[in-house]
Amino acid sequence: MIELTLYGRTYCHLCDDMKNALEPFRRGFSFVLHEVDVDSDPTLEERFGELVPVLMTGAPHASPDETQELCHYFLDAPAVQMWLKTQAAHN
Repeated sequence: MIELTLYGRTYCHLCDDMKNALEPFRRGFSFVLHEVDVDSDPTLEERFGELVPVLMTGAPHASPDETQELCHYFLDAPAVQMWLKTQAAHN
């Protein structure tokens, strides 16, 4: 299963924009998008600060060694598409 995690805030318009920009990728790829409010956890709030939204590979509970940042603030469509293609080829 391909998983992505979007770290953001409930009142963040850039977070909403990134989530909406991911929707067209669902036509070509099957993936689960986890949404995590960084304000719900002091550790996440400290880790990300104002650097939201952040799109990471993997699930929220994955270790840092198993994840990577794909983009922050705005969706990097080519990077996301390349990563999704790579993952789909392995599944």
